[in-house]
Amino acid sequence: MAIQSMTGFGRGEANGPNMLAVVEIKSVNHRYKEVRFRMPGHHSALEMELRELLFSKFKRGSFDVWGTIKTSSDSTNTIALDHKKIESFLRTIKQIAQQEKLPLEIRPGDFLRQDFYQESSEDLVLTEADLLREAFNKAMNVLEDGRLKEGLKLKVVLQNHLSEFTREFHSIEQQAGTFRPKIEERLRNRFKEFSKELASIDTPRFLQEIVYYLEKLDISEEINRLHSHLKKITGLLDKGDEAGRQIDFLVQEMNRETNTIGSKSGEILISDHIIGMKGQLEKMREQGLNIE
Repeated sequence: MAIQSMTGFGRGEANGPNMLAVVEIKSVNHRYKEVRFRMPGHHSALEMELRELLFSKFKRGSFDVWGTIKTSSDSTNTIALDHKKIESFLRTIKQIAQQEKLPLEIRPGDFLRQDFYQESSEDLVLTEADLLREAFNKAMNVLEDGRLKEGLKLKVVLQNHLSEFTREFHSIEQQAGTFRPKIEERLRNRFKEFSKELASIDTPRFLQEIVYYLEKLDISEEINRLHSHLKKITGLLDKGDEAGRQIDFLVQEMNRETNTIGSKSGEILISDHIIGMKGQLEKMREQGLNIE
């Protein structure tokens, strides 16, 4: 499966007898996965079913699901207001207003909330639920297409950053062969200077320290590990699926190896390449946070 972004939007509609179900799904980045629903109150039982469908299709992300049923003005299926509920509410609110000496302002639109609707018939609720399911599935498919398109864009951006990182890295790798001889020559010259000033210097011990110092400056292991990480991250970009967490881990490991090379090297040219590599890794980390 191709790389998928965690950011996207999907909308689905389903037509029924004198009614229209509309579902919209928005997803953004999240370390794991979570979902929030805003559905008609009498369809709250449907949320668990839709949650399972959503999580079976998407592995990571934070989702907001909004669903509604729209009915035509001449529909006989329109949910009517419950006059008894409204009368009871008015009596209670008037009594409170009189006791507390508060002004009472009531508009007809105040009673268009779900709380004041009559209980829906079972057949009507089932019809609405079927329409919401259909609209939800359409919205999921649109969302998936959008996340895949965004994922393709992210892949291209990551590959560009990876290419820049590799270019800087190869420059360091080319210098690695001459890096140690330069340091060794510089230490030998310093040793000659010290030998003239210190007649009692322990030559074997001094040379042993030089060898130990040179071993600490060896960056061949870091170079080999970076080659391995580059191969893995390239494979992940090609393979896709749930690559986000793995890419994030590999970028951290590459950053660690890059820092180690920088700390071992005192060469200005290598340090310049290190800065370039770290800059590309930071951009990769930011883009990788958007990948499922």
